[in-house]
Amino acid sequence: MCPPCLDPTPRSGRPVTLVAQTTVPEGGKARRVYLSLRDEISNGAAPAGMLLPGEHRLAAQFGVSRVTVRRALEALAADGWIEKRTGAGSVVLPRAGIEPQIAADFAGLIPQLAEIERATTVRLKSFSYGTPPAPVAAALGLEPGDRVQTAVRVRLSEGVAFSHLTTHVPADIAESYTEADLATQPLFRLLERSGVAVDSATQSVSATLATPEVADALQAAVGAPLLSLRRVVRDRAGRGVEYLSALYRPELFRLEMTLARTGAGDNRHWEPVIGTGA
Repeated sequence: MCPPCLDPTPRSGRPVTLVAQTTVPEGGKARRVYLSLRDEISNGAAPAGMLLPGEHRLAAQFGVSRVTVRRALEALAADGWIEKRTGAGSVVLPRAGIEPQIAADFAGLIPQLAEIERATTVRLKSFSYGTPPAPVAAALGLEPGDRVQTAVRVRLSEGVAFSHLTTHVPADIAESYTEADLATQPLFRLLERSGVAVDSATQSVSATLATPEVADALQAAVGAPLLSLRRVVRDRAGRGVEYLSALYRPELFRLEMTLARTGAGDNRHWEPVIGTGA
């Protein structure tokens, strides 16, 4: 993985001070306004220094009352996204504090995620054995009655949580490591230590919304958008050895892809450049 992808210092040379959201407005309508405005700021649609529309205009835009808008703006101000200035309105604050701190190139995602594991810290939330959910059992090719070791971990960078990881490993493999091992070492290392020869993986990326439990772990708002990554890892015999469900805060983690223009004439098209992040 390229060093800048894990460098917490932006191009300006100023260290990043991450903004951890801690204030969620009460009420579904206020939360919807809060999340919508926060997303506009996060994706650059509302740049630093921009004056947000007044309460009357925002109320009309979202179809809510001024009281609802005011609660959303107060939460944004409390979380450091805007500054409410008397007589001037709400001004968007500089984004240096909420730029993504972790990035990974899609073409070399697996080795880069392994590098991220080495460069960040993890907090083990739960560790248990039991019957896996049906989709997990099907993905791993398990038989009825087979058990898995399920762990929930939160990964942090400089003390700020950016990912929520749930892993399922067949019980006969997981018995080779302990709860203490998983709390201090990357899972890939533990699998290899147990004799697993990791050979391939399939993964998909989509989006989801934060449940109350995940939101609390990631210091995000309930219902906040999250990047969702699911991966099934197999050994050389084709056996499923790990099912990962990973959730990332999009303002702190991004996936990148390098594309190249190939072909000739009407067949010109974009193709991913493989191996740029390895």
